[in-house]
Amino acid sequence: MSLKKSEGNMYPWVTHTHAHLGGECPHKCKYCYVDNPRWGRPEKYKGELRLIEKEFGTKYGEGKTIFMENCNDLFAAEVPADFIRRIIAHSQAWPNNAYVFQSKRPARMVDFAALIPENSMIGTTIETNRDTAQIGQAPHPKDRYRAMLALRQFRSFVTIEPIIKFDLDELAGWISEIQPEFVNIGADSKNHGLPEPTIEEVDRLISKLKGWDIEIREKHNLGRLRNG
Repeated sequence: MSLKKSEGNMYPWVTHTHAHLGGECPHKCKYCYVDNPRWGRPEKYKGELRLIEKEFGTKYGEGKTIFMENCNDLFAAEVPADFIRRIIAHSQAWPNNAYVFQSKRPARMVDFAALIPENSMIGTTIETNRDTAQIGQAPHPKDRYRAMLALRQFRSFVTIEPIIKFDLDELAGWISEIQPEFVNIGADSKNHGLPEPTIEEVDRLISKLKGWDIEIREKHNLGRLRNG
């Protein structure tokens, strides 16, 4: 795969992506974008977790913003610690870039915080404040929120995509405590039948967060909710 220029609208501020980790993400989220509805899951992301050794020879150069392991979760509980250390070390070897690490288990990211390059941005997905067991095996959103509070030495962001029915005051309060640089908000893009809020509820959340000077980056797929 080597270093890949970032495409699409996931994170337009990211310039490149890179993946060393093969196998299926243990979180098995119902809406995982790696599972393409037309041709299924790529072979690279099937089977047991494994390192793709040739990727460690990739030269990162400088001046890039690189999203590490964008098709997997590097900090999932099932990923061996040695895998994590080796992948982070690859980013450390090219210090003149910015790196993005995102996980639905940021509590494990805390364990490796001393190794993550200082010029990194860390993030997590918090689709809702409610239980998400019906859509995957990732930790409860409350656990993600609490872990992000322990990572404030890094620049951070929160992604609320795909947004799921939520309780306004609790979810907004979590985001406010995390103090992210920005929040991405988007809807389900591929008709997974998720329990979605109304656009009026989404707008109330956006208004509340903006009132606390939190930057909101709306994804274009919110248009489906706005247009009914």
